[in-house]
Amino acid sequence: MPALDPTLHLDSLVTDLAQRGSALVAYSGGVDSAVVAALAFKALGDRALAVTAAAETLAGAELDHARQVAAEIGVRHEVVTYSELDDPEFVANPSYRCYVCQGMRMGTMVRLAAERGYAVVCDGTNASDPGPDRPGLRAVRERGVYSPLLEHGVTKEETRAIARALGLSVWDRPANACLSSRIPHGQVVTLGKLRRIEAAEDVLAEAGFRVVRVRHDQGAARVEVGPDEVPRLTEVWSEIEPRLRSLGFERVAYDPQGYRRGGADLGRQPS
Repeated sequence: MPALDPTLHLDSLVTDLAQRGSALVAYSGGVDSAVVAALAFKALGDRALAVTAAAETLAGAELDHARQVAAEIGVRHEVVTYSELDDPEFVANPSYRCYVCQGMRMGTMVRLAAERGYAVVCDGTNASDPGPDRPGLRAVRERGVYSPLLEHGVTKEETRAIARALGLSVWDRPANACLSSRIPHGQVVTLGKLRRIEAAEDVLAEAGFRVVRVRHDQGAARVEVGPDEVPRLTEVWSEIEPRLRSLGFERVAYDPQGYRRGGADLGRQPS
């Protein structure tokens, strides 16, 4: 397969953003939002602002990473805080939880942009994202947030190619999601669960695993790592398991099939 040519989209994206006049980028530090932040900075300079929403579902390591990548880009970066756990609907963890979560996040971005006089709020949705069950994307659209990668038909693979061409260290970083995605729908989201998940995933990250999800199902933890990392997890499991149990999980197991999207709702409890 021939290598992707990032220049196919780069110029049109920069021109598009430059014509906006100013932009606030909803920025998590992942490859998609980092690319949009970098393009906005290239197009608009100090008229671009990257904003990270630091609610309870954002792990501390993710916030640190977002700060590092923003500094690498050179874009102005701010962190806005609010509590997702103040919303009973979010805490109840319905099947449309992402709609509630993104609604809060994008609503915060839109309000901040209006207060600061930014012409548009942008996010990192790309052309590989839309699907039949993406309530979070509906919240993005309803709030008038502009998705330049999606608008220009840029896929996830092309986004990574652009990131690499721009020299962003995040270009090959595995995708991640907020900590609440580790809790099956219908089970309440609590601060204790979120911090336990974060601590467990830190244990695995410190052990060198790149793709990590610790599913919190009632009192049990199910560990998922990248399918290619499962053999190594098997080798070190006797060292990892007691460390996870010490965090307060009643039972701990790992999934021999490795990470799969939507794994929190697959209903496999550790034995």
